[in-house]
Amino acid sequence: MVSRSFFYLLISPIVLFSAIFVSDASGSVGINYGRVANNLPSPEKVVELLKSHGINKVKLYDTDATVLTALANSGITVVVALPNELLATISGDQSAANNWVQSNIIKFYPQTKIEAIAVGNEVFVDPKNTNYLVPAMKNIHASLVKSKLDSAIKISSPLAFSALQNSYPSSAGSFKQELVEPVIKPMLDFLKQTGSYLMVNAYPFFAYAANSDQISLDYALFKDNPGVVDSGNGLKYHSLFEAQIDAVVAALSAIEYDDVKIVVTETGWPSMGDENEIGASEDNAASYNGNLVRKVLSGSGTPLRPQDPINVYLFALFNENQKPGPTSERNYGLFYPNEQKVYNIPLTEEELKGGQSTPVKGNTSQAPVAGEVSKTKVGQTWCVANGKANEAALQAALDYACGEGGADCKAIQPGAKCFSPNTLEAHASYAFNSYYQKKTRAAGTCEFGGAAYVVSQRPAYGNCEFPTGY
Repeated sequence: MVSRSFFYLLISPIVLFSAIFVSDASGSVGINYGRVANNLPSPEKVVELLKSHGINKVKLYDTDATVLTALANSGITVVVALPNELLATISGDQSAANNWVQSNIIKFYPQTKIEAIAVGNEVFVDPKNTNYLVPAMKNIHASLVKSKLDSAIKISSPLAFSALQNSYPSSAGSFKQELVEPVIKPMLDFLKQTGSYLMVNAYPFFAYAANSDQISLDYALFKDNPGVVDSGNGLKYHSLFEAQIDAVVAALSAIEYDDVKIVVTETGWPSMGDENEIGASEDNAASYNGNLVRKVLSGSGTPLRPQDPINVYLFALFNENQKPGPTSERNYGLFYPNEQKVYNIPLTEEELKGGQSTPVKGNTSQAPVAGEVSKTKVGQTWCVANGKANEAALQAALDYACGEGGADCKAIQPGAKCFSPNTLEAHASYAFNSYYQKKTRAAGTCEFGGAAYVVSQRPAYGNCEFPTGY
């Protein structure tokens, strides 16, 4: 997710989720593996994490060699990306495209199961890149043809909703007129000629947060609701997500590209946000992602394409502590950097069959210190040690927090009330949180070189209460 357009799909209030339809063929659930953070586990550990949770599809934002090497022979299919900053070069130089494919695709394939290349990401958000997109896609495709990989690896480009002119009702969906002839139609022609699909990034959260007075939260989270009838075609919608996707379907139909398939390459809901980011919470994130997975795995499509199973990539694998922007940007992860779940949802059909039919909030394993996690007020956050950091890094950060940083560490001295549990990780968590709270939880005050991260539930600390603030 390089950028997010604040695309407001307005649906009348009161809304969402009908009974799940059983289908022989289900859609697929993958996950976006972003790495804009300094506290994430190694790629090898990440591959183990993906496999342990049955996740067999992953989307990257680059072609990092260490990540692609770690994914080799894992059985996980991979979508890689050519960054926006390379579009100009690749679009005008076939030899540059050949070199990029050689160094970033052929070098790793087929041991790493690369199935698609995302050429750019939400390119239309930045007008200067627009004219480069289709030529770059064609040059990369020509390189794949040369290497006889064009039938195995598809090429597309994730579309942001800002490319739509109209979105409500869904049946009135249309692309911005200034994009249609110069780039949308040429791109769709290319997708059809190569047997590829349109990548779409869809975030109901943004529409809800901006229009919570008009859009029902139940509608946004796939919960039970009366549904909303599209005034243009009479179809009833039970989720904002489906309405957004069908707005794209209608936009395709309006320019006579009905046969282009869609894959949702990003969608998600933040577990934490700023005060003005209405709806950002663990409960809502668990509901949205958990219910979306159920919808996808049921095999049912959208009202305009009921026979087409939905394929999605959830955003994102981890909370990423170095992403710029509002608090929500750093809290879309399904997992903390210590590989524990932020909240518990089913990710596979096996987990659904195993009885995990509702999102479960309050997974105590997310706290790095043993004990129960107490309920907290919305907006409260704490800083804890990253148990994956090495001891030297933790000790150095602890020394800084208790020394120059000015954290109140008297309570974790020998014999003091918070000395137990007597572990480096526990003491570091206490000190980091003291520093973080004294700094009024300001951005960047819970990093410590990757040795710490923010959580939204108060961690337990033996018989000592973890401080809330000062």
